Amino acid sequence: MKKTTETADENTRQQKLLLWPAVVIVAIQWLLRFILPLIVPDALAPGIFVGLLLGPLLMVWWIFFSRAPRFDRWSALGAMAVCLTISSLLVDISIKTSMMGMMFAFFSIPVMSLAFTLWAAASPHLPQRVRRAAMFATIFAASGFWILLRTDGMSADAKLDFAWRWAPTAEELLLAKHETLPDAAAIASPVTAEAGWPGFRGANRDGIVRGVRIRTDWAKNPPVLLWRKGVGPGCSSFAVSGDLLYTQEQRGDDETVICRRVQTGETVWLHADKARFWDSHAGAGPRATPLLYGGRVYTSGATGILNALDGSTGEVIWSRNAAGDTGVKIPGWGYAGSPLADGDELFVAIAGQILAYDIATGAKLWSGPDGGESYSSAHIATIDNVRQVLFLNKRDLTSYSLPEGKVLWSTPGEGVRIIQPCIISNNDILIDTGDLKGLRRISVKKEAGEWRIENLWTTKKLRPNHNDIVVHKGFTYGIDGTSLACIDLETGNGRWKTGRFGGQILLLADQDLILLLSEAGEVVLVEASPERFREVARMPAIKGKTWNHPVLVNGVLFVRNAEEMAAFRLAPAGS
Repeated sequence: MKKTTETADENTRQQKLLLWPAVVIVAIQWLLRFILPLIVPDALAPGIFVGLLLGPLLMVWWIFFSRAPRFDRWSALGAMAVCLTISSLLVDISIKTSMMGMMFAFFSIPVMSLAFTLWAAASPHLPQRVRRAAMFATIFAASGFWILLRTDGMSADAKLDFAWRWAPTAEELLLAKHETLPDAAAIASPVTAEAGWPGFRGANRDGIVRGVRIRTDWAKNPPVLLWRKGVGPGCSSFAVSGDLLYTQEQRGDDETVICRRVQTGETVWLHADKARFWDSHAGAGPRATPLLYGGRVYTSGATGILNALDGSTGEVIWSRNAAGDTGVKIPGWGYAGSPLADGDELFVAIAGQILAYDIATGAKLWSGPDGGESYSSAHIATIDNVRQVLFLNKRDLTSYSLPEGKVLWSTPGEGVRIIQPCIISNNDILIDTGDLKGLRRISVKKEAGEWRIENLWTTKKLRPNHNDIVVHKGFTYGIDGTSLACIDLETGNGRWKTGRFGGQILLLADQDLILLLSEAGEVVLVEASPERFREVARMPAIKGKTWNHPVLVNGVLFVRNAEEMAAFRLAPAGS
């Protein structure tokens, strides 16, 4: 019986491998997983899952239809299972936790499939021992090399920024420079009464710049670089007052607030808190943007530290752990709500819960209910002539009265929200439906003492994620996936969608112009026109993945990401 089995195995070994099914499977796998999404961005999500599922299908071919020797078939399957399992336990935490913990599977299975198929194609004429040794070496290498890598983040279209695991990060290189800070006695600088850009997305949190017209012939008259500086990681944007510029960043174990000179980038002061948050997509650092109000700087950290600092010196006026004032668990990407002030109240979102504090003392005044995961910020609006504060979370969009904080009205939500609600009239609001499902226009009216909400339309023609939108002359512009899109505000119908940008946008309303800071760090000018997409100008600004919002104040454009920041002088139109 033993001899018969050995003979059968030898006969199987001598048969020619039926290779074409494996070639077809791997070709389809790589086409759908890596190539098609480069051409059709919307094919990314299905491509990832199809690429994952075709791995087991390749194993079905290998075990049942390949004609390989029995030992080779089953030992290869066992070796893959063992090596991939061990590698999944030993990979860097950035790989282990990325893409909801599925990154290793999403990438290693297509790579293993390709490597194994190449081995199968190249090895039939090799001696048996050499062929089997090469098989095990291929499996070991295709799974084990992941242990040598880390990822420094992921783009909107799931491109990973791979690096050697032992290579220093941009943050470590920055810290190695040992920046010398100015003497505290010499840093005092006056803060103007009214900030040019008080905080996240401007005074109205709408990303609209008014009263500015710039030259757009950048080929002949490009923006002038004022300065370029290294910066610690973080998703923070800027607040600007006079000659002072404020942002937040991570420096080692310290979550910092930094004040710099607008014209030179020179550090004026730095405030540090012992806190660090990190996730495998956005990286380390604060997510929120500072707020300038009444000569003070209010900041919210990724772990929930809420500070009131003197805008001139950075001296702490008050500080408290806002996360400790809630029972809310820190969400996957940290606390991201940027502070907002109105009168004597300071509002901050801690994940899905909004809280109000006395702006002078930091005493807690009131809080709303926890509505689940959220990365949006509080938003002041006047709806049906009633001033109120809005907040988007996973459960709903809720309106609170000012200053009492009583719930006025709410409308159900459908998923995690990141962007701001967009106020488009005295009654109408444009909101993200959550989880890349699209936008919805609602109308809110107070009739006979009751608030009534009507859903006007819902569209999938613009599905923002972490990219805020702008509204201009009856049309809405924003990033859908990585493409810039325009939809009709009255109907929700799409007008155009094109390009591969990602990133964040500003609207230069007086000039019908969109200023886009792409995910690749380029600044692109695009006509804000529903008729067609027309790129006006483009320039490289900063290197590295860029998710931070740009700021334009007094003709100076400020851009940053997790590695560097820069300021450019934009020449005024007609100059």
